[in-house]
Amino acid sequence: MNEQLCGTSRIYGCRFSLYPMCDNFIEVIKTALREVDTSKVWIKTDNVSTCVRGRNEHVFDVVKAIYLHAAKTGVHVVLNGSFSVGCPGDSEGDVYLSEDDVLLNEEKSKDISIETAMQFALYPMGIPYYMDVIMDGVKTAKKQGVFVAGVHYATHLDGDTHTIFRTIKDAFLSSQKEASHVVMTVNLSANSPSTKRKPGDGK
Repeated sequence: MNEQLCGTSRIYGCRFSLYPMCDNFIEVIKTALREVDTSKVWIKTDNVSTCVRGRNEHVFDVVKAIYLHAAKTGVHVVLNGSFSVGCPGDSEGDVYLSEDDVLLNEEKSKDISIETAMQFALYPMGIPYYMDVIMDGVKTAKKQGVFVAGVHYATHLDGDTHTIFRTIKDAFLSSQKEASHVVMTVNLSANSPSTKRKPGDGK
């Protein structure tokens, strides 16, 4: 019988899939991965997705950099992912928690200016007042000027990619003051050919 061991690690993680909408999508993905320094995170890619784990600042730094380097090609790029912290039994890769806080990709990616549309949802686990925590995350987005609207099962944001990532990181970290295990799902889209319209408008 397999036994699930519950750990106490505060390692952060994100499992995501990147979708460049072009014929040479493989090259776009591989080039983006080559341009990003992942030496401060545990990372593994399979035939469905990529998992990045480590300190929160390095997880967000790597995911943002991969997305930006793919989006800077000008093709329509979508990233679909889930961030998590506090998952019971999540301990593999704990060695990366001893890394310092110097970001390895910020200098190279800070001047990449890409407008992003995003929908994100927070899931604080195991607390009865979870909606209060979720609404605090929405308030964070409003303060940073990227909130557009609440939509079914998510909050819609529009703005510069760097601001978008700062917003969701702040919301994700803040939610842990109330819940030890938190999951956050994200959908990001850049360079979409679709006409910009109000979220939820099916026309």
